[in-house]
Amino acid sequence: MIELRPHDSLGHAHHGWLNARHHFSFADYHDPARMHWGRLRVWNDDTIAPQSGFPAHPHRDMEIITYVRQGAITHEDSLGNRGRTVAGDVQVMSAGTGIVHSEYNLEDEETRIFQIWIFPERSGLAPSWGTRPFPRGERAGAFVTLASGMPDDSEALPIRANARLVAATLAAGQSADYSIGNGRKVYLVPASGRIEVNGVQAATGDGVAVRDEAQLTVTALEDSEIVLVDVT
Repeated sequence: MIELRPHDSLGHAHHGWLNARHHFSFADYHDPARMHWGRLRVWNDDTIAPQSGFPAHPHRDMEIITYVRQGAITHEDSLGNRGRTVAGDVQVMSAGTGIVHSEYNLEDEETRIFQIWIFPERSGLAPSWGTRPFPRGERAGAFVTLASGMPDDSEALPIRANARLVAATLAAGQSADYSIGNGRKVYLVPASGRIEVNGVQAATGDGVAVRDEAQLTVTALEDSEIVLVDVT
């Protein structure tokens, strides 16, 4: 089953400095049919104005992945971590027993991010944070795992969930396959471009919810960047 969730059908909030689309119920947006997708709880598509951002706020017992699509995001937290993550790269925060952090766009251009929350396998663990560059050239023409809690993904940023985040950049006409384990679900969003997934077309920002499929063939109808989360 492949369900297309057009960008215009997503939850929407505009706060001046922040223009957000919510793939799942979040803040003032509530849709009982879109509470989560397996262990995937949040997928927010955020555009943050220059020199603005999220002031310090707490989290706990959630795996939070930030995928930067444009610009850069600067993170600071109560553990003393500070880092700048640029377009195409990923940061992971395991909130664990509790962490306070801020995320600011300190650039002179808009920053666009996907912020993705996944329920952890275990609660009550110590919080942590990490970031890693993943040059787009390394995932040209194929899916590459960027963050994962699965044992075969030792080179990815670690998360504490039976899940993985992968990404691919495809030139127009290129295809990439992704195999799905039995009983697992996938949620896929084109960060840019236009694609076809097993015959279903999706444009930039659309959500593609997948279950009961063994394999996906993703074909770029134009130059595209694709982000995919695989969960139980």
